[in-house]
Amino acid sequence: MNVAAVTASRATTQSLRTGGNKDRNVASLVFLCALWFSLFFGVAVLVVLIVDTAIAGAGRFDANLFTNYESTVRKGETGFRAGILGSLWLMMSTALLAIPLGIASAVYLEEFADSRAWYNKFVEVNLQNLAAVPSIIYGMLAAAIMTILGYTYQGIVLGGAIALALLILPVIIISTREALRAVPQEIRHGSLALGATVWQTTWRQVLPSAVPGIATGTILGLSRAIGEAAPLIMIGVATVRFDPAWLTDKVAALPVQIYNLASAPQEELQQAASAAIILLLLMILGMNALAILIRNKFQRNW
Repeated sequence: MNVAAVTASRATTQSLRTGGNKDRNVASLVFLCALWFSLFFGVAVLVVLIVDTAIAGAGRFDANLFTNYESTVRKGETGFRAGILGSLWLMMSTALLAIPLGIASAVYLEEFADSRAWYNKFVEVNLQNLAAVPSIIYGMLAAAIMTILGYTYQGIVLGGAIALALLILPVIIISTREALRAVPQEIRHGSLALGATVWQTTWRQVLPSAVPGIATGTILGLSRAIGEAAPLIMIGVATVRFDPAWLTDKVAALPVQIYNLASAPQEELQQAASAAIILLLLMILGMNALAILIRNKFQRNW
């Protein structure tokens, strides 16, 4: 009897672990069908929207899209050179501002901070809340920071970088902390037992082991920032017809240009906006693919 009970218990446990439990009632089957239908419907709508946008902008996938500036005179040859280069400038500046600060903050909170201190608990709670703040709020905060710094015009590379860095900073901190937590404690204990300090252990053992998770979270945060328009509109990023050369130069961004042209009444400008949407989508997918490659190449199994 005991052997039968143990066998039945093991079978039940294995069934729960593998999802192989066959005892499904009508309610569970209805819920499963509704779940699959919701997934299929969402993916189908997304595919239809992407295909429709690609068809609408198919006539503008040419060299002028990359080499010309935005023009309201020659509408059929309008391009997004300023927006593409401006977005690249914004991404590089955002990375320089957000990545070092985000990783350093995560390392402090995870490896050095006293979790029982009230101020560290306060920071932890606010980090979780900041990740859900609407992006337009970060644009307002960046505009205020630029005013404090003495800039009368905020729509420059530095202003956009501050807005986007504030936007992705909580994402980088949270993802970096999760990557650090995934490193086994035995690595830390072994390093400390051999005489290394806490800082040496963190710098030479923990951080290198957490690189896949940190890189993945950072690139995904940047891929989110590259498609944001609301914070850039709040700081006054507008259309310019020249390439930025420094942090204090005025800048255009691809999402803002798409927003402006998509609402234009001319069909040629709407067609160019559709082509730019596909271009921006490819840039985001490329960054996501890079994050997956880095994760798969450097991932370790503990």
